Amino acid sequence: MVKDNIILIKKFVEKWTSMIEEGSFNEIGETHSFWIELTALLGIEKPTDFLKFEKSVTLDNNHTGRIDVYIPDTKVLIEQKKIGVELDKMSADGKWTPYQQAKEYSNALPYDERPRWIITCNFNEFHIYDMNLKRPENNKQVVFLKDLEKEYYRLEFLVDSAKENISREMELSIKAGELVGKIYDLLLPRYKNPNDDVSLQSLNQLCVRIVFCLFAEDAGLFGSKTAFHDYLKPIPVQLIRNALIELFNVLDTKESERDEYLQDELKSFPYVNGGLFSNKNIEIPQFTEEIKELILQKASADFDWSDISPTIFGAVFESTLNPETRRSGGMHYTSIENIHKVIDPLFLNDLRNELKTCRTKEQLLKFQTKISKLTFLDPACGSGNFLTETYISLRKIENEIISQLQKLGQAHLINPIKISINQFYGIEINDFAGSVAKTALWIADLQMQRRTGEISQEFELEYLPLKEYKNIREANALRIDWNDVIESDKLNYIIGNPPFVGGWLKNKEQSNDVINTLGKNWKGAGDVDYVACWYIKSAEMMHKNNEILAALVSTNSITQGEQVSILWKPLLEKYNVKINFAWRTFKWDSESNSKANVHCVIIGFSLKDIQKKCFLFDENGIYKECNNINPYLVEGDDIIIESRGSTLFSVPKIAFGNMPNDDGWLSKYSVDKKNEIINKYPEAEKYFRKLLGGEEFINNKERWCLWLVGANPTDIKKIPPIYEAVQNVKEFRLQSTREATRKLADTSYLFGEIRQKEDVDFIIVPRVSSENRKYIPVGIMSPEIIASDSCSIISNITLYHFGILTSVVHMAWMRTVAGRLEMRYRYSGRVVYNNFPWIENITEEQKAKIEKTAQAILDARALYPNNTLAELYDDAAMPIELRKAHNVNDKEVLKLYGMKTDIEESEIVSKLFKMYQEKINEINKK
Repeated sequence: MVKDNIILIKKFVEKWTSMIEEGSFNEIGETHSFWIELTALLGIEKPTDFLKFEKSVTLDNNHTGRIDVYIPDTKVLIEQKKIGVELDKMSADGKWTPYQQAKEYSNALPYDERPRWIITCNFNEFHIYDMNLKRPENNKQVVFLKDLEKEYYRLEFLVDSAKENISREMELSIKAGELVGKIYDLLLPRYKNPNDDVSLQSLNQLCVRIVFCLFAEDAGLFGSKTAFHDYLKPIPVQLIRNALIELFNVLDTKESERDEYLQDELKSFPYVNGGLFSNKNIEIPQFTEEIKELILQKASADFDWSDISPTIFGAVFESTLNPETRRSGGMHYTSIENIHKVIDPLFLNDLRNELKTCRTKEQLLKFQTKISKLTFLDPACGSGNFLTETYISLRKIENEIISQLQKLGQAHLINPIKISINQFYGIEINDFAGSVAKTALWIADLQMQRRTGEISQEFELEYLPLKEYKNIREANALRIDWNDVIESDKLNYIIGNPPFVGGWLKNKEQSNDVINTLGKNWKGAGDVDYVACWYIKSAEMMHKNNEILAALVSTNSITQGEQVSILWKPLLEKYNVKINFAWRTFKWDSESNSKANVHCVIIGFSLKDIQKKCFLFDENGIYKECNNINPYLVEGDDIIIESRGSTLFSVPKIAFGNMPNDDGWLSKYSVDKKNEIINKYPEAEKYFRKLLGGEEFINNKERWCLWLVGANPTDIKKIPPIYEAVQNVKEFRLQSTREATRKLADTSYLFGEIRQKEDVDFIIVPRVSSENRKYIPVGIMSPEIIASDSCSIISNITLYHFGILTSVVHMAWMRTVAGRLEMRYRYSGRVVYNNFPWIENITEEQKAKIEKTAQAILDARALYPNNTLAELYDDAAMPIELRKAHNVNDKEVLKLYGMKTDIEESEIVSKLFKMYQEKINEINKK
């Protein structure tokens, strides 16, 4: 949001710079305006509620002090000074500096209100102190007002304590990925066989090594922050290849085992280990001046790698160098925000809350030991972003523990770090993605060690050599036993986002994976999404250790339509799984250049009763506590709505519309084409009928078909265009590989399947409709209209049935149990209509009321004959008469169902589920 306001930030800087130069304001009064405007630009909607001005504190001498600005939400204390005050100098009375004054106020606050951040400011400068560091005054950051346009990200902690420097890290990581892509593109044609798999693997490994060297020099791991740059710069371009081979060999050799005659420029490089440089057989091509310049200038001298986010960069890096994602035209990686939607409710929130209860040395050390023994598995880890972000999050908690131990005087600790990357396990089918995951974790480890070193400065932390790390297994996660990666009795959490592949989009190998995982006898296995396999494999691990908790990102279709019964019925009944928390459908933001339009859910689950509380999040992150979350991600009992061939209640039957099966020869006539035939052959007019599919019905498009039911064969032959159409249908059907279709060639003058009755009105329901509508438009049609199979039809209906089906009650049911096409509603007669609970034993009076309100809806539509249903049911533009008619109908239907008119949709669904279950129980008793 701040990026969108960059122009406003520039204006803010210009305004306040001008005011400061003119000296034209009162400091006390303008303090309020300055901080209100600034936090508004950083995304706060109501700054006056967010900021607390002149907060009083009682100091040790019983005098009252006043904090200029305090931000409770993010724990920030601001000491504001006049223009021109030097922020590092003592006050005129020699009592204290602005920072010392702010610390005095901080110490006077209750413990849980003490600031994480202290800022001293004179309008021109911001001096920022991180109170988590042992010596904040030695590690202050300075931001100047004049630089705010470019460095606003350094103040984002003011408004979002979780963000801190995430925006800056993200920006750096994307730029780093772009640099890697350029290096890759220049190196690739230098290979003799650039399309050879071995050469491509070598290029990938070479890029990984170059990136690590760039990071290591900027992080100070090579001694000098220009060590890699200075080593390569004097070397002629034709010798760069040999220089890199020598350097990589040195980085993989212990100092004690190196050649004693090694040249001085190589002796200074440390032993890296970790297997990163162990492969001596990778192909390294000859470099060019352009490649050398790119690495030494743009990637080394002009860019700082030390603050990249390994969570983001690992995925950007893998995406940049992966031929498949390169071909697709964009980088793909999971945003840090979305990762936290998984790990925060799964375990991180609980750990943070537990930390708050730790006050003594013993409590802190015990808690640190606990988190150092937690283990995590991502069974589709890709470039390791879930593992990396989880590791970083745990290390941040550990750094907080170390900081508190420092304040308690626990300076005798030898090595304060207990958390290790060896607590993290992954399975990844792509070997390169797996190697990137290891590198990302190593970078994260080195960064977090550096941050620990800032907190506990008297400790010598060992950054190198890298720890040996072999926990990423290259394998198909659905073809191996996860216990071979980490034994179930040693595992605590399963996390990740397995591949997004829909039930109908699986390739042959993926379909075989599903059968291999679920078994040949699993009902409906062929239709289920690929991700279902990870739920089953996770549940199997839980049965070996019932303390394991899991949370997976999934395509939302596993909580909709027929897939619910295919996947969740066995999970509930056979595996005894319970949903502990869930994010309902939201658009998956992969932070990619080419974002996939994928709609996802996040489901946290375990075996039953491991966790008592359930939390249900909506797409905005607002949650409520539930007693139980069912597989439709609705609060309520674990009820499964299964596909049903007939109606559960005594109501008219639903069917697909008429299926042409004709290659368009009977069913695709425009108005012009129809009129052209009729003008030439007037006797053909009686054989044309208006044809309505979902698209035609909703958007008022005119389409015609040949309807030859009861037609005289002689008449057909007399009209050449009709006879030609019939002949073409016959030929089309005879060419089919399906016997049933070939048999239909015998009646080539008829639609393949005719399902509507000739003499009765019917309700038409589009099978696919936009999710942006409150109501799926349904209509009542006379029998001369022909419905195609992109609609469902219900014959023998009354206005009463129409009123119920177009009501908020039926729509709430549909939105919950229907399948989706992307996010559009996919109305299924077998799941939605046949299972919908109808009120039984309805009186004539009740029925008449619904018929009256239903007719009012049709009357309101008739007021707008020139508008399409798509226009009328656009929620932002729905005519007032139609909206009112629907509201009145909704009230009558809610009243019929015994529900209050202000009831929430989730409560409607909950009551309908109960009615459904009661009917099932009644049938089962019979």
